[in-house]
Amino acid sequence: MDTTARPVEGLHHFAWRCRDAEETRHFYEDLLGLPLVHVIRKDHVPSTGEYCPYVHIFFRMRDGSHIAFFDLGDGKQAEPSPNTPAWVNHIALRVASPEDLQAMKERLQSHGVEVLGVTDHDGYVHSIYFFDPNGFRLELTVEVADAASVEGFAREAHEQLASWTAERAGVRA
Repeated sequence: MDTTARPVEGLHHFAWRCRDAEETRHFYEDLLGLPLVHVIRKDHVPSTGEYCPYVHIFFRMRDGSHIAFFDLGDGKQAEPSPNTPAWVNHIALRVASPEDLQAMKERLQSHGVEVLGVTDHDGYVHSIYFFDPNGFRLELTVEVADAASVEGFAREAHEQLASWTAERAGVRA
């Protein structure tokens, strides 16, 4: 039996709970431009068999990956984690250029969405942040670093993480 790790090809979908599938469709399809491409409607969860009527909606991005949502029909959204600041849990979606990032910021603001940024993250990416109707935090981001800088970040990544881990070990002890 071959137990070698197989390469992960990419993201198929990230799923989150929503309070209203149509409200969520409007935001992701009409405002962000992600087409609704699939709907699964079931009364039983295929993986567990438990009874829980739901609709599962998928929005496709240009690279073929998806962001998806579950509407459980009770009008409730996912609750934030009480031990995690609101800015931590989010998904970052890539746009093609700084101009596209600025255009999306203006589009969202013109539809009444509060947007933070453009934020520079160490010369690696520029980002804007906002919340969807479910209270889910989104980031639109564009990589602005050149290839040599990105390679340099990768070369230093393990060392930087080891340093953080060592420092935190002293704090946790």
